[in-house]
Amino acid sequence: MAQTSVKGVLVDQATGEELIGASVIEKGTTNGTVTSFDGTFSFDLQGGEKMLVFSYIGYNTIEKTVEISGVELDLGIIQLGSDEVGLDEVKVVANFAVDRKTPVAVSTIQPKTIEEKLGAQEFPQVLKATPGVYATNDGGGFGDSRITLRGFDTDNIAVMINGVPVNDMENGKVYWSNWSGLSDVTRTMQVQRGMGASKLAVPSAGGTINILTTTTDSEAGGNIYYGIGNDGYEKMAFTASTGLSDKGWAFTFSGSHTEGNGWADGLQFEGWSYFANVSKIINDKHTVSFNAFGATQEHGQRRTMMTMDEWNKYGRKHNSDWGYLNGSEYNGRTNYYSKPQLSLNHFWNINDDLNLKTVVYASFGRGGGIAGFGDDRNFNDYRIGDSRSLIDFDRLYRENAVNRESSTYMVASTNHHNWYGGVSTLDWDINNKLKFIGGVDGRYYFGQHYQEISDLVGGEYTVVTRDVHGVSTNHVARVGDKVGYDNDGEVLWESVFGQLEYSEGRLSAFANLAAANVSYRRIDYGNYAYGDHISPWVHSQTISLKTGVNFNIDEKNNVFFNTGYFQRPPMMNAVFMNHTNAINDDAKNEGIFSAELGYGLRTKTFAANANAYYTYWMDKSMVRTMYDNGEVAGYANILGLDAVHMGVEVDFEWRPTNKLTVTGMGSVGDWRWADNVNATFVDQDQNVLGQYDLYTKDLKVGNAAQITAALGAKYEVLDGLSVGADYNFFAKNYANFSPEDRTSEDMEGVQAWQMPNFGLVDVNAVYRFKMGKLNASAFGQISNLLDTWYIADANDGTTWDASTMYIGLGRTWSFGLKLNF
Repeated sequence: MAQTSVKGVLVDQATGEELIGASVIEKGTTNGTVTSFDGTFSFDLQGGEKMLVFSYIGYNTIEKTVEISGVELDLGIIQLGSDEVGLDEVKVVANFAVDRKTPVAVSTIQPKTIEEKLGAQEFPQVLKATPGVYATNDGGGFGDSRITLRGFDTDNIAVMINGVPVNDMENGKVYWSNWSGLSDVTRTMQVQRGMGASKLAVPSAGGTINILTTTTDSEAGGNIYYGIGNDGYEKMAFTASTGLSDKGWAFTFSGSHTEGNGWADGLQFEGWSYFANVSKIINDKHTVSFNAFGATQEHGQRRTMMTMDEWNKYGRKHNSDWGYLNGSEYNGRTNYYSKPQLSLNHFWNINDDLNLKTVVYASFGRGGGIAGFGDDRNFNDYRIGDSRSLIDFDRLYRENAVNRESSTYMVASTNHHNWYGGVSTLDWDINNKLKFIGGVDGRYYFGQHYQEISDLVGGEYTVVTRDVHGVSTNHVARVGDKVGYDNDGEVLWESVFGQLEYSEGRLSAFANLAAANVSYRRIDYGNYAYGDHISPWVHSQTISLKTGVNFNIDEKNNVFFNTGYFQRPPMMNAVFMNHTNAINDDAKNEGIFSAELGYGLRTKTFAANANAYYTYWMDKSMVRTMYDNGEVAGYANILGLDAVHMGVEVDFEWRPTNKLTVTGMGSVGDWRWADNVNATFVDQDQNVLGQYDLYTKDLKVGNAAQITAALGAKYEVLDGLSVGADYNFFAKNYANFSPEDRTSEDMEGVQAWQMPNFGLVDVNAVYRFKMGKLNASAFGQISNLLDTWYIADANDGTTWDASTMYIGLGRTWSFGLKLNF
């Protein structure tokens, strides 16, 4: 019989968004196709009764019987539902943006991309081909990666996991080592640049990184994984799920163990991660879901920057923060942490037009960082050679043992916290054009910060001068005893938000208002007499206003515009001056104004986005580390710093055939500090060194490449075998200004040192095959294929030979095998 064309459109059942790259195939054959950028598909079938299979990663596969009779067959819109229980509801809580509807600049990273490209890299590295993103491995320690978005560090990027904010409540930062197992359970990640789609009052000056973890698989099964890589990297992981039972129950559990020596010297690491979900569909109105996930890890660190001459002398794998003790590696800098997060979700479909989604959560952080303390905290008198050589811990041990009293020893800077919160969101479809979304966001955080002796390195005790409730005494201290600072911080956050959304035909728009009250209290056990050691609560009220509109010109073209103004409270270290309970009356809310204009193009084989943005940031408070010869010497508390961030971004994806995909992006930014400011300098023991004017006007924002570009390709060589390559280019990257070098009026107008441009090549391959009746996948990935030397981060010395820096990681590789059952 003659061939006949069959066509249709595949969409997400919950959002109506077109599914790109989904598979449509005649069952039992290789005859089929994948959906285009508009979700459409079309291919030919022989006449007669045929069974079509529609599948897409992350969605339930469906089969449909069709009758081919010689006349073109239009199957219309075909909906695929999520293969996980409760995921659609979590997407709503997490404020996921919808293409050609939500008026924000957005990039969505699917689990398939994470699986194929991440390998043994740090989690933020998978975002480096996203416009405006600069991700580095910092010193190279496990989980020590850092990321900037449009020139903003994580204290001004809202990071959300399943709709729950995870930025530190005291300083706004995100420590990726706390989430070292997150890549194992990430279902989808979305980067919303600029104001973003979040309805909460969150610090999204640069954007929002929205991470959705897996929930519970609707079908029984699981997988096991084993991977190896460079420098002793080894990873084992598994996942098991019961699927959804007839009584509405579903259980999923996964865990992994990762260890290795690290790419550079002295960076050995070990981590355990875990994830569990229990879901219950009570009836057609109520579903509850409980999540528990986290990671426990310990890793060596490299925190001493060096000059280029020193890197050339020692090699880029050198680390001067470690040595040997009794024949074993001993780290002078170590990080250890465990941060489980528990959440309970309740989804209530009140009626067809009204539903309530609530999540309550708790997080318990335990851990800190270990470093030298005492007479020679940088171990400069115990080097096997010059100041950058390895540390002779054996000699330190012998001297401490002979004296019994340790002069230099190891101290853990401990940061524990308990964090409780809840977000409740009400969705009301007022009519078929207008929707209201409103809710509350509440959080309570209690953090403990103190230093305690972790190892006397051969000695029996040490004698320290310690302040306890305002009384300074000499104190004999042993392992486990407190030394140095000892204080707690409390944060209360109460917020309400409301949003109106309008959608009719080709037009969609929203207007959002959020208000928050943020309260800080500090408890200092050292500097104040008992009864006076608890500060009063300090309150800050903030508002957030934003609006946007998207217009679909036709089926291929759309434009959008968004603008807004929001405030964020000053960080805790700006509210309380110089690590005391003294309240800084000059601490102000930071204000951020932003505006953005964008354009999108979608054809069957090509998709592209372009946007331009302007952000003005007022009264930023920040703490900047000061260095002496590359080593930490103290900190500068800076208030009232303004900045301008503006730029343009483009990205595209082209699929000329079903086997070839080409991607690319480019972004050009102009990010600079706008004024001169005053700063208070303190040493590592938090003693005030003085106040200084900093000449920072027109300095470029540092350690964030202001020009980035990427070009990638993926090709299906054989059935199931795909290979890919990516080239990333970084330019216009300036060193972070050093506060201690900006106190002279002669430095006004002197630009920070610009680092050399560089490009990196990554390659990957995946082979999906059958192992008996089971599906299996093999993954191979090489980062920095050409082993390129490049400067990843630097502190300014105004010239290349005076600046200290981190050299980026060289070639790394990994190979993994996954078996699904």
